[in-house]
Amino acid sequence: MTDEEFKQLIESNARTAQAMLDAMVEDRQERQEFREGIQRLDNVVERLTNLQEGMMNLLASLDSDRPTILRKLTSIKNKVDRLLSQEQEERG
Repeated sequence: MTDEEFKQLIESNARTAQAMLDAMVEDRQERQEFREGIQRLDNVVERLTNLQEGMMNLLASLDSDRPTILRKLTSIKNKVDRLLSQEQEERG
């Protein structure tokens, strides 16, 4: 092998090694972006879970308040009915 061939072989190996290092850096960056994306997804899932829990608590609260609301509405309706009856009696 001549000196020139040996020099070309070394340069070729150096280019190959540099290309491998560049690919490793790119792979590392992609893995980091992937990890960041997974972290963002984890955060979104946590926020959605909290939102769902809040909605379930709100619905449970509404269910527990429903009888009270119905009683109050019934009371108001009865008062309105009495007032209307009194008004009709006074006119009639």
